[in-house]
Amino acid sequence: MLQYVLNGVATGALYAVIALGIVLVYRTSRVLNFAHGDMAMVAVFLTWTLSRHLGFPAAAAVAILAAAALGAAFSFGVLQQVKEGTLLGQIVLTLGFSQILSGAALVAWGADSKPFAFPLSSMVTYRVGDAVISQLTLGSLVIALVLMAGLYALIQHTRVGLAMRAFSQDEEAARLLGLPTRRLLAFTWGVAALLGTAAGLLLAPVTFLHPYFMLMPFLKGFTAAVLGGLDSVPGAVVGGLLLGVMESLFGGYVSLRFVSTLSFALILVVLLVRPEGLMGRAFQRRV
Repeated sequence: MLQYVLNGVATGALYAVIALGIVLVYRTSRVLNFAHGDMAMVAVFLTWTLSRHLGFPAAAAVAILAAAALGAAFSFGVLQQVKEGTLLGQIVLTLGFSQILSGAALVAWGADSKPFAFPLSSMVTYRVGDAVISQLTLGSLVIALVLMAGLYALIQHTRVGLAMRAFSQDEEAARLLGLPTRRLLAFTWGVAALLGTAAGLLLAPVTFLHPYFMLMPFLKGFTAAVLGGLDSVPGAVVGGLLLGVMESLFGGYVSLRFVSTLSFALILVVLLVRPEGLMGRAFQRRV
């Protein structure tokens, strides 16, 4: 039991990091970013390429910054430039951007799966009571928790975070108060891309690297965001951890073959019973 819970918490923490990026973008723009996973995928491939020349730490830092810049550039240079663009139109743009990124990755790096070298090992293990946890799993959990704490500090204890919260509460009022709303949106997209890339770097050593390796993690992150509440940052964390533990217990006691089905079943149940999620609130637009 403890083994399944530990594995579920570690995996769920990565789901939560992905979900946080989805929630950040949704809170500020009401856009579901379907390119979230593919931006991370390209950045991880960039890390894989650069690590041969720069070493892993420097390559990862460059790739994370590149992903943040790509997310900010897409928001500022594409989404915000669409004249009279509808919300559905913006979502379709993210879907198109996703296809462009996956196609570019296929051309640049091919479709074959590639091993991804990571400083932490999955072969080195530690004993926790009756359970065993690998160095990679433990490191992934610690890094995910650090990212969550960093995002909390950014949102709650900085001027930029205060501006982001004000913008998510009332876009028109924030604009009238003189907040740089366009730059805030771009910054939020950049932070979301950074979070997705960090999760991708931690997942690649386990799943191997190919142009579609972030598809399933993105769907799990989206499930976690819906489960916790698409407008709730704490809900994304709770949803990710809950999903990870539920999947681990389901796979251990019921069936590994239908673990992925559990995510989509959860989406259906949550949307039917509580559409705003466990910690979300119904969106109301002022008139």
